[in-house]
Amino acid sequence: MNASHHRKFEEVTLRTEPIFQGKIISLQVDTVQLPNGATATREIVKHPGAVAVLALTDDGRMLVVEQYRKPLEKSQIEIPAGKLDAGEDPLDAAKRELEEETGYRCESLRHISSFYTSPGFADEILHLYASEQLSKGEANPDEDEFLELEAITLEQAQAYMREGRISDAKTVMAVYAWQLYKLTGSF
Repeated sequence: MNASHHRKFEEVTLRTEPIFQGKIISLQVDTVQLPNGATATREIVKHPGAVAVLALTDDGRMLVVEQYRKPLEKSQIEIPAGKLDAGEDPLDAAKRELEEETGYRCESLRHISSFYTSPGFADEILHLYASEQLSKGEANPDEDEFLELEAITLEQAQAYMREGRISDAKTVMAVYAWQLYKLTGSF
């Protein structure tokens, strides 16, 4: 696609009103001019980005953590993940988050995909990596993180998805990437 095709749908920002500035996210309301000349407002969440790791153990299990997710008012089972610090390289952040949440270290990571989590209202991009060369260390979660580590089989992961215990996009995508990897040998 050429650049003019992308501009065909462009919404030009006329005004930005900051609403909230938090530790992790900020919220703004943009007034935009639509392609047909009309104006509209867009509520936008700004996020620094995040990383997640599909970590596979020597015996063919995926490392996951269970934690309570307040917006959902329930616990979820997810792959290790976390937000990028300002200016942090996603690869370094992925290694850091893996060790903090699980206690496992990895020498190398393979990039699977980077994707926007909710482009209708947020600019958060998530970088998904995979690692198979893990060494056990000691977990060091953030002081406000309460996690329980589990190493699960693909069949357990699929059952957790059916039960709704795994239902976030990054972990669902990781399970499908793992299934593809088991079938084809590549992500």
